[in-house]
Amino acid sequence: MNYLGFNNNELSATVKNLNQLLADYQVYYQNLRNFHWNVAGENFFDLHAQFEALYTDARIKIDEIAERILTLRSRPMSTLSDYLQLSNVREAKKETDDHKMVMIVLENHKVLINCMRNVIKAADQAGDEGTIDMVGGFLSELEKKSWMLDAWASRKVELASA
Repeated sequence: MNYLGFNNNELSATVKNLNQLLADYQVYYQNLRNFHWNVAGENFFDLHAQFEALYTDARIKIDEIAERILTLRSRPMSTLSDYLQLSNVREAKKETDDHKMVMIVLENHKVLINCMRNVIKAADQAGDEGTIDMVGGFLSELEKKSWMLDAWASRKVELASA
């Protein structure tokens, strides 16, 4: 039954962009796990907790994105090899500098924000308000988290140059 009233052609760009967002989120999620496990030093307590909060949120978003793709009567990609091949978020290496970790997270956010805007554009062209609503909420949350991390990173730079 076509309960949404769309045809597959109308949603193909939206699904393609949602799968891109899914791949980007999966690599971002693993980067956060990497940083959560490897952060050390004077900012350990703050960043260890922050990275955990971010990856917990990312895990929820990953599920919501995949379920939205299913709701749109398509299939989400689901293998690590596909995610790594498609993702515009690069897999982070083991990093020990906490400031560099935050800067990598902010770079990941930049990629995710751009991808979310692409999803919203494609969904708008298809008249898919459900996807627009979901991803619009993700976008505003990630922009705020980025602002907070950027404020932390800016303060760290100010202290280093003083």
